[in-house]
Amino acid sequence: MSKIAILFPGQGSQKVGMGKEAHDQSRVAQEIFQSADNELNFSLSDIIFQGPEEELKLTYHTQPALLTTSIALYKWLQAKVDIQPSFVAGHSLGEYAALVAASSLSFEDAVSAVYQRGLYMDQAVPAGVGAMSAILNLDRAVLDQICAETSTPDNVVQAANYNCPGQIVISGHADAVRVAGEKALEAGARKVVPLAVSGPFHSALMQPAADKLQDKLATLSFHDANIPVVTNVTARPITIASDIQEALVRQVASPVLWEDTIRYLLQEGVDTFVEVGSGSVLAGLTRKVDRKVTMLNVQDQATLEKTISHFVDKNGRNDD
Repeated sequence: MSKIAILFPGQGSQKVGMGKEAHDQSRVAQEIFQSADNELNFSLSDIIFQGPEEELKLTYHTQPALLTTSIALYKWLQAKVDIQPSFVAGHSLGEYAALVAASSLSFEDAVSAVYQRGLYMDQAVPAGVGAMSAILNLDRAVLDQICAETSTPDNVVQAANYNCPGQIVISGHADAVRVAGEKALEAGARKVVPLAVSGPFHSALMQPAADKLQDKLATLSFHDANIPVVTNVTARPITIASDIQEALVRQVASPVLWEDTIRYLLQEGVDTFVEVGSGSVLAGLTRKVDRKVTMLNVQDQATLEKTISHFVDKNGRNDD
């Protein structure tokens, strides 16, 4: 029997206008956008739908904007067809959407948490101190060794995202990231791509943000997940509320084990992945791990209808 995993994207997938069709055509989606505006006490939906892009790209706007869009699209999908996922997972920030989908965290608590998460991450490191680069086509063990040799207590560089075979992102102090990138090229990497980000995310430099987030999360109500959530920090499923809360804190300054997450899901028999949210970044990463899987996407009316058709055809009925 087919197993389904729902995936939620993270930062980098945002674009002005995302989720607008869901807002305009679905009452349940519209309520999610309104709920975000109410919870944050400003019009996040205006920033999402109208921009400007510079405002949307501010990490404390990007994070709640992507979460809101993902959950609005998920509610839109749920209202149209009954999908029973075996697992949920999200890339970095996307893990919060996964937790909302698994009823571990209310949407209101989640959007409040990621807004603060964005502020804490933005404040953790002064502008220009940190950097991130994508390293293409270099063996994981080789890059890990380069980071270990380059990094010092005062000049840190480490893997931040193990995205897929041939794509690993490194993060840390700008000089250490640059040197590690040069060594990676010498070791045979095809390319090093500096990323236009506001901070060295998922590195030890984010520990001040993790500490503040721990205090924020302690004020929220976590529940045991009703769908296993494959978490970034271990690439293994968790359902217990206290474990989920701890994983969210650890995630801020730890690498995102995305390739490992997809491999775990494949190992568990998942053969159908549905990416719910802006863009299709995770679809591309998943196909780099296994091209044979069924990869669906929900980000607008056209992709929603294609996904519904897949499940209606498979089930022989529409559960609208």
